[in-house]
Amino acid sequence: MSVLPMALASAVGDGAVAPVTADFSQDVFWVWLVKAVGIIVFLLTSVLIAIWFERRVVGRMQLRPGPNVHGPLGLLQSLADAMKLLVKEDVTVKAADKFVYILAPMIAVLCSLLVYAVIPFGPEVSIFGVVTPLQLTDFSVAVLYILACAAVGVYGIVLGGWSSNSTYPLLGGVRSTAQVISYELAMGLSLVSVFIMAGSMSTSQIVDSQTQIWWFLPLLPAFVIYVISMVGETNRLPFDLPEAEGELVGGYTTEYSSMKFAWFFLAEYINMLNVSAVATTLFFGGWRAPWPLSAINDGMFNTGWWPFLWFVAKVWLFMFLFVWIRGSVLRFRYDQFMKIGWKVLIPAALAWVVCVTFVQAARRLWDVDLRTLLFVLAGLVLVGLVISFLVPDKRREPTPRPTGPQEIDPFADGYPVPPLPGQVLPPSPRAQRRLAATDTGDTSGPETPLEVRGG
Repeated sequence: MSVLPMALASAVGDGAVAPVTADFSQDVFWVWLVKAVGIIVFLLTSVLIAIWFERRVVGRMQLRPGPNVHGPLGLLQSLADAMKLLVKEDVTVKAADKFVYILAPMIAVLCSLLVYAVIPFGPEVSIFGVVTPLQLTDFSVAVLYILACAAVGVYGIVLGGWSSNSTYPLLGGVRSTAQVISYELAMGLSLVSVFIMAGSMSTSQIVDSQTQIWWFLPLLPAFVIYVISMVGETNRLPFDLPEAEGELVGGYTTEYSSMKFAWFFLAEYINMLNVSAVATTLFFGGWRAPWPLSAINDGMFNTGWWPFLWFVAKVWLFMFLFVWIRGSVLRFRYDQFMKIGWKVLIPAALAWVVCVTFVQAARRLWDVDLRTLLFVLAGLVLVGLVISFLVPDKRREPTPRPTGPQEIDPFADGYPVPPLPGQVLPPSPRAQRRLAATDTGDTSGPETPLEVRGG
């Protein structure tokens, strides 16, 4: 796996400065423990704030106050909801597979907590006198580790739906499987262009490669594809088909209650924070200060604890995007959802990877301006994306409806089936004999076919 980052690094160009990897050589066990506990506290606190933030913003968009009773501005509402779930009765389905039923929410939460281990919160800082990067760990394929955690976390949803031994949770789990296969492919392809430009899959090196320009600007099509894919990856509106209330009651969480339901709820919001942090790290410069603050006093705002503030602000910018989409866009139909994934995002992501590879090769073979080529190709790919959304689907010609009643065989499946409205039974053998008798001069009338009409 270490050969690919080296090959990608050689594609950056002769004049590019090699990105720097974070140095963890000074870390001791207690520093690692402080970082790990700090990440967990940060995520749990962020989830409580995110639930309150979402309800307040959606309430404002719908011209209502939102939670405003418990605590100042309703800030304690999320804590009250957590306490309610903690003390509620824990109901377990009698027909469920007990072991898998309990294990599923734990898998979902554990995998969501592991992602932030490789996310850089900032540069080197001093923690109780020890100089260490504001990051738990990093390695050459850190982004692949993030994608693997996201993929394994879906097993919690699938196993939760299957182990409940109920129809609606099973349908939610199956939908989640199809959703992850469709949108994780597009998400992974959208990140390949970042690997090519940065020359690495290490998160700290990707952040260091964005010293001059953030990758979302020259790699705009990849950024757009990633943003759409991250909404589908986290089962959020308009892609919340695995838990669509109007269709599946509660989806894969229908048979869960109390703290087991809270684990799934917690995993959903942590995953929102995860994809927001990945977008910040790979496309928005990570912990680097925005321009023009980054140019003040030789980058003063990119040192110390200031970068942690910029990182959190960027993450919450994407969290607001989640909430804004939820309050503005309606849920897609399942066929529309799959069409966007397979017919729009994946082909566009593949085309953009080819374009970026061509630009890097042209930069090495000929002396051309990298940014100009990227902006032109980005415009072409974005125009193609817009056209693919606007062009209507080719619909099949509707099958003409029968003008008269259709004759059916009631014993076609081995057992008698009554006719539906608009269908008729064929004449019985007795009726055929009566018709034959009529032809020979018998006065008895034939038996007419039985027709069932819809009333």
